[in-house]
Amino acid sequence: MKNCPYCNRKIKEYWQFCQFCNKPLLSDIDVESRQTNYYTDNFEYETLYDNDDNSDYKIDHTQDKNLNKKILTIDSKISELSKYGEPFGDLLLKKASIYYKNRKYSNTQKELEKALESFKIDNDKLKIAITHNELGLIKEELGFFEDSIYHFDESIQILKELNDSKKIIQVFNNIGNAYLQIKDIENSYQYYQHAIDLSKKENLIYEEIKSLSNLVEILFILKDYDRIKKILKTLQHFFDDSEDIYGLITNLLKYGKLYFFLGESYYEKSHEKLLDALELINKVDDQISVYKKSKLEWEIFLFMGKIYLFWDNLSKAENLLLKSLESVRMYEVENEDINESTILNTLAELFESKKEYEKSIEYYQLASDMYYKFGEDSKTAELKSKIGFIYLNYLDNSIKAIDSYESALKVFEKLEYFKELAEILNILGDIYLSKELIEIAISNFEKAKEYYDDLNDQDNSKLVEEKINSLIG
Repeated sequence: MKNCPYCNRKIKEYWQFCQFCNKPLLSDIDVESRQTNYYTDNFEYETLYDNDDNSDYKIDHTQDKNLNKKILTIDSKISELSKYGEPFGDLLLKKASIYYKNRKYSNTQKELEKALESFKIDNDKLKIAITHNELGLIKEELGFFEDSIYHFDESIQILKELNDSKKIIQVFNNIGNAYLQIKDIENSYQYYQHAIDLSKKENLIYEEIKSLSNLVEILFILKDYDRIKKILKTLQHFFDDSEDIYGLITNLLKYGKLYFFLGESYYEKSHEKLLDALELINKVDDQISVYKKSKLEWEIFLFMGKIYLFWDNLSKAENLLLKSLESVRMYEVENEDINESTILNTLAELFESKKEYEKSIEYYQLASDMYYKFGEDSKTAELKSKIGFIYLNYLDNSIKAIDSYESALKVFEKLEYFKELAEILNILGDIYLSKELIEIAISNFEKAKEYYDDLNDQDNSKLVEEKINSLIG
């Protein structure tokens, strides 16, 4: 016999509700979890739409045929209902869900927008809230984060009117995820904490667990490792007791990341946890789609690759990083994912370690281009600087080095990153000096000195001033 996770009394395996506290038991929650939770990046998204189709997404021709058949059937039903002026918003939601399962995001968005208008006509507030949430999710998938936040906020306001605490918690998590995507740490943290507080208030244990799991990702950014340890311990007990294998996998991954961020002396422990997560995934390989598996695996491969890179096992590191890249590209389907840039960057570092400099530049450039697409200007400039460094120090190509550094300079000027500007101008001054272009060298040194003065970096300011004086004198 198991214990109820809410009141801790003994329960029977076949009970759907605890007969002591009347709370739903984990067997039901697990079914709901399989229907509604998508493992995206490091956190869980929550759909509020209760879809009765349990089929996992698979990339094959049979799925496409089934898709067309299902869509035609729904269209026929919609046409019939519209003749008699009957509401058909639910059918539009179902149609959107089918498109989503097949990663046809633009079609999903169109159907959700139609559903929203239909529910507004019917003044069905709950369905309006649900559809706003689904639109928030799809907008986020498409990279329109501000739009997604708008829809999540609309959903929250309506759900507050309806006093639906469970759904409010779920959307709190979604909006927290969206803010995290645009690096608004303060708002992301705030919404995750709102979700945790409301879960505790309403005694919704499962929602609290998911909210805590999401909060861990913010705590990694804040480097609050002590709190992460406490939360992961709580999560581990819950997932062990509930035999939630998906929860165990994600928790092992988070433990692996924790030990990685604690430093090289913990890399063995990190590797052990990541390997345990991978073994659990393999145990349920026949129960999950290729899509879901790739969502679970990409980050495991990435951190294992980083560890082997540190251990100087470059062939093993390369294999794992390429597996990570393959996993991300598997779940991208039609949309690029910013996680790909992280992997490309790490592969570039690997090829730099192997002294395969041309290949390293190729991967740094790919990563830089992708960061640019996602508006990560500082990362774009940082990688252009790395490319310049390789051209200058390893390939003896000062022309291409200048070009790369100048590209980085333009971005850092826009961002007003004085430290980086000073460093690059100083390097450019040295390059032009080596080419005996004295006036250009002096100009770069003078600009570098101005930035060092603004930063109150007296040591570097004096060094650059000495260079200028030696050239003028």
